[in-house]
Amino acid sequence: MSYPGGGYPPAGGGYPPAGGGYPPQPGYPQQGGYPQQGGGYQGGMPQPSAGLPYSATPGSVGFENVPMGGGGMPMPGGQPAQPPYGSAYPQGGYPQAGYPAGQPAAGGYPGAGAGYPGSAPGGYPGNAPAPGGYPGSAPAPGGYPGSAPAPGGYPGGAPAPGGYPGGAPAPGGYPGGAPAPGGYPGGAPAGGYPGASPAAPGQGGYGQAGGYGGGAPLAGMQNLNIAGGRMKEEGTVKASPSFDKEKDAEILRKAMKGMGTDEKAIIDVLSSRTNQQRQEITQAYKTMYGKDLLKGLESEISGKFETLVLALMKPLPLYDASEIHRAIKGVGTDEDDLIEILCSRSNAQIAQIKEIYKKVFGKDMEKELLSDTSGHFKRLMVSLASAGRQENQAVDHAKAKQDAQDLYDAGEGRFGTDESKFNQILCMRSYEHLRVVFDEYQALSRKTIEKVISSEMSGDIKNGMLSIVKLVRNRPAFFAEKLYRTMKGAGTKDRDLIRIVVTRCEVDMVQIKQEFLRLYSKSLESFISGDTSGDYKKMLLALIGGR
Repeated sequence: MSYPGGGYPPAGGGYPPAGGGYPPQPGYPQQGGYPQQGGGYQGGMPQPSAGLPYSATPGSVGFENVPMGGGGMPMPGGQPAQPPYGSAYPQGGYPQAGYPAGQPAAGGYPGAGAGYPGSAPGGYPGNAPAPGGYPGSAPAPGGYPGSAPAPGGYPGGAPAPGGYPGGAPAPGGYPGGAPAPGGYPGGAPAGGYPGASPAAPGQGGYGQAGGYGGGAPLAGMQNLNIAGGRMKEEGTVKASPSFDKEKDAEILRKAMKGMGTDEKAIIDVLSSRTNQQRQEITQAYKTMYGKDLLKGLESEISGKFETLVLALMKPLPLYDASEIHRAIKGVGTDEDDLIEILCSRSNAQIAQIKEIYKKVFGKDMEKELLSDTSGHFKRLMVSLASAGRQENQAVDHAKAKQDAQDLYDAGEGRFGTDESKFNQILCMRSYEHLRVVFDEYQALSRKTIEKVISSEMSGDIKNGMLSIVKLVRNRPAFFAEKLYRTMKGAGTKDRDLIRIVVTRCEVDMVQIKQEFLRLYSKSLESFISGDTSGDYKKMLLALIGGR
């Protein structure tokens, strides 16, 4: 689809101008090598090991007896293993706080004082920095500005290696403990969910797959040199330097005690804390009052506001796993949601999502995808779920030329289309490498890869392949477009709106807002204000920095 403003001038740095697509971004500085990967998911989810005090019943607010995967899962294909979600989730599992009381946790979670180690013991070895970089790029013909944006593609934001940007880990990482090894917000980023420590390069997006952020830009990603300028990624929700979990628990207790509910207090506290810090508040609340915070919130609020608040309170890897389960097991399969999550998460994040999925829902996620999808789209989903992308692949220009030739021979250069070759290259190669491949393809064919995919494929497989290309070109623009689609026309796709805001507010929401304004000539805040109302609107605006 075309966007407001018509065509854009070519971006400096290499790619030919895009025809009527996203506005070109100013030439990105040449991307340098990535810093070594830290010990876990960027800033977030701790490495599973003990047990999650969440009920194993799918659909429940909390999940018990769900270990978070002890040290991490090896990556397929001989890839260096990546650490699981980081600090937001304790290594021993999810905090005992905030989830159905009375059910023993498998392995249990340490009390408020017992934290998670600051690194991912037993986790995955750090990845070597990706040598070389990408030449500056011009606007992506398919429409995303600046064809070769920062790896991962956020305009103005360095790729968040492997995942979710991180902010300074809350004191003690998961509830009451040492910072969890990178991963979900709060721990040392390393290809996983946001955190504060340096993380390894990601898939090429904000980090390996752009992920949940913990506040401060991922180490090694902020100020990343990408073809001439300095760029950084930035979330709108950052770790509070004066965070006091006991004080926050007390404020929430007062907000729900007595007659009526103080929704403003709930919004003020939860919208200004990272996911990791919210987990700590949950633990502190249970320790201080002997009650479950989530159950209290459920009983005091309702509607879309309740759905949003409960999404914010759920550990991020568990939230991803729950969204994938809903997409598979709902009425029909929600292919768009599967594409969004699996295309934009790093190997380490996907590995942990699969482990949590198995523990919580009792099924193998890949087998569920196999039984619920079909044809070439099924192959694409299984390939992405295998978590085997070459995230730290050095850019080999000779190999990129060969990949471009192979894509040409599999599509334009033959009768019919060899979708398996597209699947192989787009699911296996690093985002950095794919940017060069797309350049080489255009030099060879005089057509953009987007145009070729659109003419050679159709349906879900086309949408999936194009989503990968858009994420490679410009990740924030990809999410800006997704947000626009949740609100345009009659009605609002609230679940999609909630998921994107919750999972990106700590990562790159600043860049997403910039792209939204550039593409649609209206601010994201104005769209949300016009499409939502009440406390639901207030919380969304607070999360995207629009209050």
